[in-house]
Amino acid sequence: MRVSLRSAPHLSGTEVPRGEVIKRWLGYLVAVLCLAAGSLSAAEGKRPNVLIIVADDLGYSDLGCYGGEIETPQLDRLAANGLKFSQCYSTGRCWSSRAAILTGYYAQQVRRDSMPKVPSAGGRGIRPGWAQLLPTMLREQGYRSYHSGKWHIDGSPMKNGFDHAYTIEDHDRYFYPQNHTEDDQRLPAVPRDSGFYLTNAIADHSIKVLKEHARQFSDQPFFQYLCFTAPHFPLHALPEDIARYRNRYLAGWDVLRSERFARQRELGLINCDLAPRLENSAPRWNPTEAVLHEKVGPGEIGRAVAWNDLTEEQRLFQAEKMAIHAAMVDRMDREIGRVIDQLREMKVLDNTLIMFVSDNGASAEQIIRGDGHDPKAPLGSGRSYLGLGPGWSTMSNSPFRMHKSWVHEGGISSPLIVHWPEGITEKGTLRHTPAHLVDLVPTVLEVTGAKRPETWNGKPVPAPPGTSLIPAFAQDVTVPHEYLWWFHEGNRAVRVGDWKIVSWGVEGAWELFDLKADRSETRNLAMQFPEKLSELQKLWEAKLEEFQTLSQED
Repeated sequence: MRVSLRSAPHLSGTEVPRGEVIKRWLGYLVAVLCLAAGSLSAAEGKRPNVLIIVADDLGYSDLGCYGGEIETPQLDRLAANGLKFSQCYSTGRCWSSRAAILTGYYAQQVRRDSMPKVPSAGGRGIRPGWAQLLPTMLREQGYRSYHSGKWHIDGSPMKNGFDHAYTIEDHDRYFYPQNHTEDDQRLPAVPRDSGFYLTNAIADHSIKVLKEHARQFSDQPFFQYLCFTAPHFPLHALPEDIARYRNRYLAGWDVLRSERFARQRELGLINCDLAPRLENSAPRWNPTEAVLHEKVGPGEIGRAVAWNDLTEEQRLFQAEKMAIHAAMVDRMDREIGRVIDQLREMKVLDNTLIMFVSDNGASAEQIIRGDGHDPKAPLGSGRSYLGLGPGWSTMSNSPFRMHKSWVHEGGISSPLIVHWPEGITEKGTLRHTPAHLVDLVPTVLEVTGAKRPETWNGKPVPAPPGTSLIPAFAQDVTVPHEYLWWFHEGNRAVRVGDWKIVSWGVEGAWELFDLKADRSETRNLAMQFPEKLSELQKLWEAKLEEFQTLSQED
């Protein structure tokens, strides 16, 4: 294993006393040395396999090990035998997060999210040639790469370094998808009532390629990119899974959110207050409440109102929706368990670096598309089409503000579970360092010995923003970043040290928060520290200009 000191602690624009800087240096160096000493056997043996698991629209508190009441024993077990990061960040949206995971760059740097001067970027943007995906980088180290599930990045898997891929491009149907491919070849549409369920199918493909790997390529390491669509809308779940949660949510989002918050405090994940529930926080593209009532029925509601203000009909309807969301998360956990069992059967689990994340926070969206919603159909079935909505997504993102697509903590905070018995000696411990999805690529390159290309078309490849998380594998040290930066749907943020500025839309006023004391963003310090606000605003604007220029280079 190669251990790098390139990301050793420095001030990064923050005001840190000299003694604290020295303390951070020593802690960082001790962590690196401990990791190096403890990983010699892995370095001398086979290179580790890598499994990155991505959930879709999973809230920060949905997993049991992050304070949720949903049963997730498989992921809880990985956390209990590995590490759990309390401050991991996504980009706030599906396609931009996947760009960060596979390239190690912010999506705006590689044309995968829009900016004022680059309107052609975004969910349909085409990456520059230098922005290669992780499998291409791993190939020179002898890795075979496999993708199963959601893609949502430009190009196709097989043309970007993957050796096998099952790719779902239909994000409206769990029971009978119409658009999916295997090894980039179009598959027939799944007939209705066929017994197909997408979460199971994604795991089936993962297990299939792993079995082939064990038979034919056991002398080579592998990278598996396992991307579930759950629990992204529509709320579609197997009846037996829904039944396990049918009466669990009758107490409502206010009571259950408080219970999640209490468990999070007990687990040591947070030390902040519970952010207030914001009644009018649905995304602008949601249907109006009148349209929701017309197309779904009187039980639906498009605002995060107090649970006690709902009618009895609304309470029953909303409790059923959350039961379906829970069922989707529960089923994903069960299918992850089947993949873990396959690794165990192959006798490679201990030397597989597993990292589990979500692509953004839980979604307040209530879009109705695909085949539409049949009000007479059983909720959760293929003929229904429901979104979680802002009431329950507020609970799922506990204890934070806002939802998917915003860059307040609720929209960008992700669980990060890391499991690697041969490379990590600690079990069931927390890591409080800030981390970001752009850190996954440098972490994987560090443990595999793979490298990025240094030049492209005769020019240097731009320096990526991420930092290897390896030092945090050994100790709870701060892995420093010069900054963490966000821009999506006009929502803006930058974090330096414990300071963060954030705005709701480009017209919204900047707010300033000290995340060390107030990660739930409840005390705006902009008036108290105008110089800090100005400093961070200038940094955000400078990076926007830099990224706009970079994204236009081929």
